[in-house]
Amino acid sequence: MAKLYFQYSTMNAGKSTVLLQAAHNYRERGMVPFLLTAQLDNRAGSGKIASRIGISENAQTFSPETDLFSLLEKQFSQEKTACVFIDEAQFLTKDQVWQLARAVDDLHVPVMCYGLRVDFRGELFPGSAALLALADEMREVRTICHCGKKASMVVRRGADGKALQDGAQVQIGGNETYVSLCRRHWREEMDQ
Repeated sequence: MAKLYFQYSTMNAGKSTVLLQAAHNYRERGMVPFLLTAQLDNRAGSGKIASRIGISENAQTFSPETDLFSLLEKQFSQEKTACVFIDEAQFLTKDQVWQLARAVDDLHVPVMCYGLRVDFRGELFPGSAALLALADEMREVRTICHCGKKASMVVRRGADGKALQDGAQVQIGGNETYVSLCRRHWREEMDQ
């Protein structure tokens, strides 16, 4: 039975690693996965899903204008596809999440989305909010704060190393920009 899945976490929890491992498992069993990632995030190169541990794979990209249902319908007409994997799912629009839900319901394909839940201000990304509302199954991919507790928040650091209080919701970056923290340490960093 096809379902819409959302695996979420903060930065550096291994979401892309989990996605790449799952796609590998499909291939190992002779099935074809279809990989998508946000066009916006090209840190590893355009159309690449990459993990900090050094594994990567090519993927098709999506932008906010991409009609994902039409894209998947076309993909399935060209190749028997067992599963859809989406990295950086926080960058999906609400409409795109509905398109993915329609693909699950009408095309009978599992769709597995991996992304951030909240931004550096502790606010939901639009794609994540829609996935939290529509996903059939959700799972938190866990990572830890420097204190050893579960990290559920992230701060964005400025050039001076201090946590930024405001700014655009989306700023592509990695360990040089973002630090995952537990809620208590996030509050301390954000003066909350």
